[in-house]
Amino acid sequence: MTNIGRRRAVEYINGLGGSVLEVGVGTGLSLQYYNPDLQVTGIDFSAEMLAKAQRKVDFHQLDQVVALRQMDARTLDFPDNCFDTVATMHVLSVVPEPERVMSEISRVLKPGGKVVITNHFMRTKGILALFERISAPFANIIGWHSDFVIETVLQEPTLTVEEQKTLPPLGMMTFLVLSKNLTSGRLGIAAAVVR
Repeated sequence: MTNIGRRRAVEYINGLGGSVLEVGVGTGLSLQYYNPDLQVTGIDFSAEMLAKAQRKVDFHQLDQVVALRQMDARTLDFPDNCFDTVATMHVLSVVPEPERVMSEISRVLKPGGKVVITNHFMRTKGILALFERISAPFANIIGWHSDFVIETVLQEPTLTVEEQKTLPPLGMMTFLVLSKNLTSGRLGIAAAVVR
């Protein structure tokens, strides 16, 4: 079910070029699909998952993967405005403090850059919305929070929705592209000078 979103996200990113940060890279399921001309950095909290991802990188000789690093997505160890694209695939509904993660994603993204997200978000209507409410207490079993609302990732003021689509099967997952405002970097510099 998640592979469709992963492929869709990477396909979109391949059309952009430049440097990519994949937040929550896990075992590296998406890494072999990135174009060779990209510079991909993957981070994950789990050292065990990163070790599996590194084995994939080595086995497939994925030169586009420039680094795999263990890191907490709530405190990214990168400078401001350093990635052209940030991807997060099926991660935001399982990490603690997703609002803080989104704030960090925005911080490390260059002005004009894209955040590419695939995730499950709670529905507000229909039979599937009822099912999601019933299944919400079983988040650890199904692998995501079925009651995770999209507004959680849309409240970062420097990011604007550029594209939003549901994905098969049954529109269970959402493909979302956010753009960082072009003035965000300059405002950050101005604020630093004032301080």
